[in-house]
Amino acid sequence: MPNAAAPAYLGNDFTQASPALRFGAYLRLWEADWSIAKSSKRPATADASELRAHVDCLRALAARQTALAAPLAAQDLLFALDAQATAPFTTGLGNEHPLENGFAFLNPYGLPYLPGSGVKGVLRQAARELESGEWGDAHGWTKDAITHLFGLESDDGEKEHQRGALMFWDVLPQLAGDSLQVDVMAPHQSHYYQQRGDARSGDSLSPHDSGQPTPINFLTVPPGSRFTFHVQCKLPFLQRIAPALADGGRWQALVQAAIEHAFAWLGFGAKTAVGYGAMTEDLKVRQQREAARAAARAQAAAVAEKTRLASLAPEDRDWAEAQRVVDAFRAELAKAKAAGVYNPGGPFNQARQAFLKTALGWNELRSRAAAGELLADSATRAWGRPSNRDRWTELQAAIAQLKGGA
Repeated sequence: MPNAAAPAYLGNDFTQASPALRFGAYLRLWEADWSIAKSSKRPATADASELRAHVDCLRALAARQTALAAPLAAQDLLFALDAQATAPFTTGLGNEHPLENGFAFLNPYGLPYLPGSGVKGVLRQAARELESGEWGDAHGWTKDAITHLFGLESDDGEKEHQRGALMFWDVLPQLAGDSLQVDVMAPHQSHYYQQRGDARSGDSLSPHDSGQPTPINFLTVPPGSRFTFHVQCKLPFLQRIAPALADGGRWQALVQAAIEHAFAWLGFGAKTAVGYGAMTEDLKVRQQREAARAAARAQAAAVAEKTRLASLAPEDRDWAEAQRVVDAFRAELAKAKAAGVYNPGGPFNQARQAFLKTALGWNELRSRAAAGELLADSATRAWGRPSNRDRWTELQAAIAQLKGGA
């Protein structure tokens, strides 16, 4: 039975080890003579694919990112987008490994991830393609926008460098089935790559598809897994170098367009040319995220308004609080007038009576005068006059009282 290349005192039970260790130092691949048995390659890779006890850790890391992103998103300093993989995803295949194909694991946790540098590279390429105009609408991307947001790295010896305003967070996939997946590639041209054969005996060394395939196992993130992309903006820096991109969250619209283009045409990770790394945005989660962001902004605005009111003089505080009530009734009045003919028995009269009762309880003179003017506008002979004569007389007397300051 193949064993891991590990000291004997560690034993043979590596079920609690991270996927990175089970795919690396603890890979059950080696025979007694340190050779690799072909029959052990797939079982060893499959053993490394299980997350087992580390699923909770991966979810906790993703939850930590969400918690850190929330206050930044509320201040429009961060763009977040949730996606779902529609094809297998893999990255880090170029890392050294006995099976010839490595995998990218996040240190020190040993869990799968998509490095932020990889996200930046894909989105930069997406922005360049959009800016070229060869894909139709550029969605606002220009060469200057690419430089300001992604930075500029000149050739060796040049002095024209600039850092970008965007920072790209690592992406922690939430794996479908709580496990990685083992895929197989079967190149038919190993005779060409490894130069096996003898041209003098008639064996061709040129590449062709009739060669003997050599199955190679490698790890992937399965389709259906979820990815959350976070792109943070150094807004003060962007306001200094490109105010137009910072104004109104324009940088977020550009990032959104770049990600959508990457989803449609580029993909993320390795082997994208054969369909790996394809993703699509999770629109349901997007709606939930937008609702949560709106609620956070409303809460922040309420706290700011409460703080502002607390700093005012008592009479100014009363005036500010009364203004909100006046504005609300003004909106009701505009809505009722827009409806057309006045309905004496309609719900508008109840709203007017409630507003009148509230206004008569105010002591601040500016508030009373504003309420009186608005009530006078709501009750004229042409529109808004109560059908009951006594009610009309009471309303006129109340208006006079409010406007007179008594």
